[in-house]
Amino acid sequence: MRRRTFLGAAAGTAAAATLLSACSDDGSDSAGGVTTLDYLSLAWQTESVAANKALVAQWNRAHPTVRVRYIQGSWDNVHDQLLTSFEGGAAPDIIHDEGNDLTDFASGGDLADLTRYLPADLKKRIPQSSWDMAGFNGGVYGVPFLQEPRVLIGNRPLLAKAGIRLPTAERPWTWSEFEDICKELTGPGGRADSRYGVAWAMKEPVNVTVNLAMTTGGRILYRGDDRSEIRFGPADSAVAELINRQVNIDHSAPASGLGMGGGDTLPGFFAGHYALLPLGFSYRQQVQQQAPKGFDWVTLPLPVGEKAPDGGRAQGVSPQTLSVSQDCSHKQAAVDFIAFMTQNSHLVQLARGDWLLPTGSAALRDPLIATAKTGWSVGVDMGAHLTASPVLGVRGFPEWKDKIAAPALQQYYSGSIGLGTLRDKLVRDGNRIFDRYRS
Repeated sequence: MRRRTFLGAAAGTAAAATLLSACSDDGSDSAGGVTTLDYLSLAWQTESVAANKALVAQWNRAHPTVRVRYIQGSWDNVHDQLLTSFEGGAAPDIIHDEGNDLTDFASGGDLADLTRYLPADLKKRIPQSSWDMAGFNGGVYGVPFLQEPRVLIGNRPLLAKAGIRLPTAERPWTWSEFEDICKELTGPGGRADSRYGVAWAMKEPVNVTVNLAMTTGGRILYRGDDRSEIRFGPADSAVAELINRQVNIDHSAPASGLGMGGGDTLPGFFAGHYALLPLGFSYRQQVQQQAPKGFDWVTLPLPVGEKAPDGGRAQGVSPQTLSVSQDCSHKQAAVDFIAFMTQNSHLVQLARGDWLLPTGSAALRDPLIATAKTGWSVGVDMGAHLTASPVLGVRGFPEWKDKIAAPALQQYYSGSIGLGTLRDKLVRDGNRIFDRYRS
């Protein structure tokens, strides 16, 4: 344990050195027979923070010699703050993050390989498909515990008025049907004061584009023997092309939506300007809490690609994870705490708090999760088809995303460049980056 908070660590590394010198010579953070572990949590919703703090308190009551100290972090800057804390030797012992972030920290030696510390019941609790999302070069660098599929959130009265069949897990819409439905739901001319069939919130377009490519049998990011490679064939680009058509040709999606985050689209959705929103599963909470009284909404499965593997239901996800810092002096105790946090009933508490899906097989079957109320069962039905996002385990992905993919996709979706130019940027310029990460 470091004798200051993680957030304080971001203030500077010089102070870290002073604080580190206060630890015992063997690196132990035990005092008076009591070990204290710092747990960085990125929970931010009120219910989620409460669930995390309640579980930490429960652990501390049952384990008086291994205390856990809750530290509040933020998704907004966690990567940069972790970089600073790792470089300053002041990282928290237990780290809440997501699969996307593990690769570079693991390859840099900042995260512990948990393989030999994981108890058998924890390994059995979570399916191998989820463990595959937290592995890298044969090691396990995080325990995947929450995951978020993308769904459609719809204005039920608008869909009913148009006589549109609601999709189900057994009979989802195809992307072609979705495109036609969005045209039908769009008001005359697609004017700013009119109604659009859909609003695509693409403020951060890369992960969305890569993960949705899996619904049409694409990946965009392909793993080779010694490096990753970008390809952008028809299966990879099908959903991106659909979004471009909806914004720039059909006008069934507003261009103004492209610069929005998911939450930014909700006021227009509540006002009836957008009939459908493709959003992460957790946005149901904001809809439930912020919708005007009497507003009727529904959670629907994402459309599927025709003739794609897994019936087009496969969807890439990057799970939330719990990791242990390589500098932690009590790795087994830290993993024991993670095992406690991911017990079935606790997974249900954490998932309910964040409105996300638990990774645990038994937790997914819990009546509090597998309920039709507020769309939970729609996510559960999709759970069996969630697979590792192509971005996971790819060295160089953050650089490709920030320097190449994000600006190129924003230009393409807005109509500033065509498909050929987008392909050139993603593939030609992108593979130059991945060549530098060749192992």
